[in-house]
This record gives sequence, C-alpha cells and structure tokens, in this order.
Amino acid sequence: MEVRENLIKLCEKINDGHYKITPDCAEYKVFEKWITDEQITVMLALTSMKPAFVPFIARKAKLPVKRTREVLHELTDIGLVVQVLVKKVGLEIYLLPPYTPGVFEFLLINEKFCIAHPEIAYAFHQHATTSQIEHAPNTPMGAGIMRVIPVESAIPADAEKIDNERCSMYIEANEGHLSVTPCQCRRVRRMMGEGSGDLDEGLCIFMGHVGDMFNNTGKGRPVSVAEAKELIKLCDERGCVHQITTLHQGETFAICNCMPESCLALGVSQYYNTPDTSRSNYVAEIDKEKCVACGQCTDRCANNAIQMGQKLCSKTPIEHKHHELPDDIEWTPEHWNPEHRTNREYVAPEGTAPCKTACPAHIAVQGYIKLAAQGRYLDALELIKKENPLPAVCGRVCNRRCEDECTRGSIDQAVAIDEIKKFISDRELDRDKRFVPKKLYDFSDKKIAIIGAGPAGLSCAYYLAADNYKVTVFDKNEQPGGMLRYGIPSFRLEKPVLDAEIDVLKELGVIFRCGVEIGKDITIAQLREQGYDAIYLAVGAQKSASLGIPGEDLERVWGGIDFLREVNSGAKPDVGRKVVVVGGGNVAMDVARAAVRLGADVTVAYRRKESDMPADPAEVAEAREEGVKFLFEHRPVEITGKDGKVTALVCEAGSIECDSVLAAVGQRIDLEGLDLGDLRTDEKGRVIADAVTYQTGQKDIFVGGDAYTGPKFAIDAIAQGKQAAISIHRYVHPGQSLVIGRDRLTYHAFDKDNVDFDAVKNDYDSASRQKPGKDHAKACTFKDDRITFTEEQLKAETARCLGCGASYVDPNKCLGCGVCTTRCKFDAIHLRKRTNVESIDYFARPKVLPQFIADRQKRIEVRKISENRQ
Repeated sequence: MEVRENLIKLCEKINDGHYKITPDCAEYKVFEKWITDEQITVMLALTSMKPAFVPFIARKAKLPVKRTREVLHELTDIGLVVQVLVKKVGLEIYLLPPYTPGVFEFLLINEKFCIAHPEIAYAFHQHATTSQIEHAPNTPMGAGIMRVIPVESAIPADAEKIDNERCSMYIEANEGHLSVTPCQCRRVRRMMGEGSGDLDEGLCIFMGHVGDMFNNTGKGRPVSVAEAKELIKLCDERGCVHQITTLHQGETFAICNCMPESCLALGVSQYYNTPDTSRSNYVAEIDKEKCVACGQCTDRCANNAIQMGQKLCSKTPIEHKHHELPDDIEWTPEHWNPEHRTNREYVAPEGTAPCKTACPAHIAVQGYIKLAAQGRYLDALELIKKENPLPAVCGRVCNRRCEDECTRGSIDQAVAIDEIKKFISDRELDRDKRFVPKKLYDFSDKKIAIIGAGPAGLSCAYYLAADNYKVTVFDKNEQPGGMLRYGIPSFRLEKPVLDAEIDVLKELGVIFRCGVEIGKDITIAQLREQGYDAIYLAVGAQKSASLGIPGEDLERVWGGIDFLREVNSGAKPDVGRKVVVVGGGNVAMDVARAAVRLGADVTVAYRRKESDMPADPAEVAEAREEGVKFLFEHRPVEITGKDGKVTALVCEAGSIECDSVLAAVGQRIDLEGLDLGDLRTDEKGRVIADAVTYQTGQKDIFVGGDAYTGPKFAIDAIAQGKQAAISIHRYVHPGQSLVIGRDRLTYHAFDKDNVDFDAVKNDYDSASRQKPGKDHAKACTFKDDRITFTEEQLKAETARCLGCGASYVDPNKCLGCGVCTTRCKFDAIHLRKRTNVESIDYFARPKVLPQFIADRQKRIEVRKISENRQ
C-alpha cells in the first residue's frame, strides 16, 4: 500500500514527538486502511490537547463550516477526537487527544468499528509493546500511559496529600459527567484471541468532557456517583487494579479497573520490567510474623512482586534479591519479560510451606490453621473453599498428603491438619453457619453440562455456579455424590455430611438430574442441541476390575466397588461366614471393614509384602483393630466352588477356605455408550486431555477425576474440577485463551534439611499431637465412630503448627495498588507511602522528559566507570 504523506504528518501531530513514525509502526497502521483524506485534513486542523471551535477548525482545514462539523461528528463517533458540548450556548468544542491515553482507547470503545477493522486491536497491542522500547526505561514516575492509584481502604491514615490518590475524589468531582464503558484492553485481548478469562464488560469509568462524549454518543452508560462507587467496590472485591490518566496533575478523564493479565498499560511495566511507568506513591510491606504464605495476595499481585517463601530459620541464610531497575543501567532485552503473561512465579526460589505444596489443591493450610487458632472459623472455612468446596468430606476421607510433608513431623509428629479441617468444616452441617460464596460475576447466559456427580463434577459445578453459570449435573445414580456416596462406606463418610455440602451447590443454583444416564437417556449431541455451551466429563472409575482367574463367575464373588455400591445403597449382601478380600489398597480396607459389619470373619489376601501395601497405614490399623486378618505374598490363581458357590480362594502359597471372595484389585472407567466423537482414550481407558486445561479432542468437552487420571483420591479430583471450571469459563467466551495468565500450579517446598530445628524448638509448643476420640457405641457399625475435636483440642493442635511459610515483597517490583491488602485476612500486609510524586503535566513533558533521560544517562555512565575500576 502506498505511503500516505498526509497520514504520516497526522501521526506525527498526534504523536507530538513521542514515537518515531514510519509506515510500519503501530501509530500509522491503526489508520492506514480506513481513514479518509478529508478526515485527515480536519484532524490536522486541530491542536494537540487544546480545544478549538468548529469555525476555527473549518478555517484551518479550508472547508465549509457545515462540512467540517459533519466530519467532526464522524470522527467523534469513530473515536478519534474529543467532543465537548456547551449545551447552554449550543457550542461544540473539539480537541485532538494523544495516542494513549486517547485515540487507541477511544477507537476500541467503538466495537462495531473495531470488528470491521480488527487491525486496530493489533495496532494497540503493538503500540503498548514494540513502540515502548525506548520509552519504557526512560519514563519517570507520573508520565506513563496510566498510573496506579491504591485501593482506598489500603491508604494509610497518616499518608500525606492523598486527595489525588482516591478514586472517590475523582468520582465526586465529576458528578453528572460519569460514563461506564467496556474495557478497551480486555477487548484487545479478546479480539486477538489472547484473553485471560477477564471479559470486556463495563468496568471503565470515564468522566468530565470525555464521559459526556461517550454518554452523548451512546457508547457509554451514564451513572451516578453512588453507582460509580458501587462499581469501584465490586472491582475491589474482584481484585482489580485502579489506574488513572496522567495528562494533567490532579485530574483524570478515566478510572480504569484493570486486571494484570489483560491491561496494556500495566503490560508496559510487566513487559519491560519498568515499574515506574505505572507505579503509585506507595509500596506494600509484609509483617513476616503475621504472614502465613496463604497465597491470596500473590495470585492477584499486579506485577508478580509478592512470592511465597520460608519463614523458619535456616542453616544457610535466605537472600531475596531485589529486581534490578533501569535507573543506572542500559536496559537491553535480557532485562525484559515478554512472556510476563505466562511465566509468573508465585513461589520464591527457596520454596514455601510443604503442606500447601503437597496438597493437590494447594489449599492454604497454614492460613486456615491460624484462623482457626484465632476462633475465626467462618473465615477459615472460606479460605479452604477457595480451593476445595468439599472440606467436610475431605476432613473424613482425605489421604492427608499435607500431613505426610508437615515440617512438624521432623520434630515429633505432624500437625493433625485433617482433624483441624474437619472441625472447621463441620460448620457446613449447619445451614446457618456454612459458607456460601458471594457471586461477583453473572454468566447466567451460559449453560454447562456436567456428566458425573462425584468429587470432580461437584467441584467443577461449585466454581462455575459461584460465577453464576447455569450448571446442570447429570448422574445415572439415584443420588449425587458418585464414589463419595457409593464407593466410600458410611462408617468413614456419613451421607448427611455429603448431603450438606451438596446443599451448598443447590443453594448456588446447581441443578441435579439424577437417574439420567448420558448415552442412554440422552446423548451428548442432544445436550449440545439443548444449548449447553460446554460439557465436563467426570464419570469416575465406578466399575470393579476383575481378578482374571478361573471361578470369578461363581456365586458370592463380588468386585470390591460393586460390593460397596450394594452396601452403600442400603443392602446387606449375604457374604456368608468367611470372607476373603483380595487387594491391598484403601478400597480393600473399606471392603474388609464393611464385611466385618455384615458379621463375617474377614481375611485380606495380598500378593506382595506388607511393606508394599498402598493402603493408608491408619486404615490398615483400624481394620486390624476390628478383627481383620492379613495374609501377605498370597497371589490368587483360582476360585474354587461347589454347586455354583465359592468354597475357597486358591493362591500360590496355598488355599483359603471361604464363603465369599471380594476382589478389590482396581477400578475401571466405563465410557460405553457415550457419543464422544474425536475424544480419545489410552490403553487403560483414561481420557486423553491437555494436562493444564483438561480439554479433550472434542473441544467443548473437558475431563477430570478418575476418567482422566484413573483411580485416585477425592482431593485430586476436586483440584482438577476447579481447574476445569477455569478452562470452561475461558472456553465459552470467544477470544479467551485457555492458558494465558493462568496459575500453572508450580509449587515447591523448601528444603527441610536446611531448617535450623534447634532454633525452631525454642520458639514453639512442645505439646504432643491431639487424637480424636471414639464413640464406642458406634464401633463396628455403619456409623462413623470418630469424634470431631473439641474446641480445646483444636486450640492445642493449632498451637503445634510451626508457621513454616511467609511471603515477601520485592519493593522494586511493587506498583503500590493495595489489592494485596484487601486479600489478606491476617493484617499482615500494608501500604507505606514512599514518594510524593505528582503526575507530570502533558505540556511540561517536552522539558521534563529530556532532562530525565539526560540524568539517567549520566547515572549509567557513572556506574560503568565504577564497575570498570573494580
């Protein structure tokens, strides 16, 4: 395309010397395909950032006033000029805004125009990246595209000159001139197919003449002061970063409520590692003694300035190096971070608390233990449910990997984490005390189908419903719960506990359609026809694996899962007097103990040594206490019988006389009858899917739980359910990436061998681990005989926690937004005012910026000389 010299001239006028204009630059490309010569002529007649009346503009453009006004109306509608209507006297005033904040944002508000010209979005992205190569390191505080101002609740009471740093001041000063529009940065990300799940709904507040312009042109929604403040409050709850324009001191024409993964202005700071282009006058500081490394601040930190680390004393000192700044160094590409949307690190190099790391859901264990110690049980429950919506269930059936890795176990015994969680989550059993999340979004126009009401399906449903999706869970069983209901005996998980947590999902609006088998009663194709936007496949592994030996067709031979299903459905299978359970896992222990409750004499036959048994040692001990006998290195080879009934299990080591054989040797996934199309499975029948997003070969089908991993634990399925909910949210909204801006869950624990335990022992309680009581009246019945901790036991046990982890802030990266302070439940992080830098007025910049660049260059030279002397 031929270079248009008049367009080059216009770009240079808008640019005002900030960027080098070429036919390949973003500032030229944004106009190239659509702007007319007449529109260029009128825009050239305007003066940058200075208002002009229509007759004056017409005179300079050498066009009739009427035609000039018509072109100005076109330009206003497109989003290229700022229109000010003086209604009392019927005058129109126009001014030419800069590229940013200005032309690019105003164009992006015009969605129809941008759809017709998608190059606008790409040009804005290029402007915020490659166009900033020279500017990012040479921009002083207060002269960036936008500037962070803190969440008001985070501003210290003793801070000086805070009026210009309060959203409420700007809103109140512009009463009657407020307009809410969709976010332009989020729109760019969507149009480029690189959204991070953060949608371009109405979150930006324009004000003053610009607010009036968007209201007058119908591109914005007029709001009152009260409505604008409510929007700011909602954005605070969501974790948005507030930013204002920097063109005039003490003034702004917009408050943008930004997400770090989406915002292009914040993106300059992140891409080039130059926080001064965005930062406020504040910095976050952490009280290490109060901090519990819960991670609630790290995942919302605007610039990845906070990381979870180690609190305990170490043999080798831990040093947290501050991020280098461009103040006195040549800022070459090795200092940049172009992949900032995908390479965030939430854990410090030394690692963090092993309990949080070991948990598949990465629950803030240390955090909820401290809240429980303070008697803040609802807060503790809320913190748990950020990662696990079934804590009362897990408090009874979890395999406690957090306890296996607990640092306290290196001193004496691990903290009884699961018992603490059980105490906290028993609030779920009381409708008036349970935690139900507040809905901060409304995606009720989207329908999601979940196939399977086990732990993965319930978890996915919870997190989607919390964002107000229309969620329907289909399950072929009579009641929801999957393996939690039908695969775990009630002496380990009483069903009212499960029902209470399912009731929370119902309260959130989840619909359960039980007794409906997908593939038989309704097909996946029919679900699509009914308008379901995505499908989550969480069918579990609900079929028993066979022994593969002769005699399995005899009467009184059950698969372990089939046997438990009968028992959990209220039946009392006739197992006879002597029962042999084949297997050595947790299911085998459940089967054996259930058979004991049916009056049988039970023997477990396991093919390997006792040390090889995968079952939880505590469950093995409980089985032994109840009279279960164990035979090791007994590999089954045949089941013998008489008159069609079992008489013995023949093993390589000898025969065991019995009336029943219960084979708990594995579980199978059953996808038979499902019209899964391009979805593929591996040799074990597990559905093949992306390891991060859980998306299958059928793009609208996501998978989780045993259907993906094979038989595992409830907490694994629960963790996958949440991740699938994140993916589904992104999938059903066009233009959203399934991976950009996503927590990759790359947690790692600190090295316990480097902990100075001599110092630790001096600081912490030496009390022994608390043990839950037993209700002996329930022993060997189908009721759970384990008693929840008393409050006294809870206090004693929470005091045993060493408080391993603490987060830290890199002050060189912190932007001072204050979002972290709204996330902390421990009063552990606060803002401190460290500067009093005002925004640099647009008209002062031609003088200020060259001086700043010259001073920086001198510092660079001084540093080089100093380094050469060393």
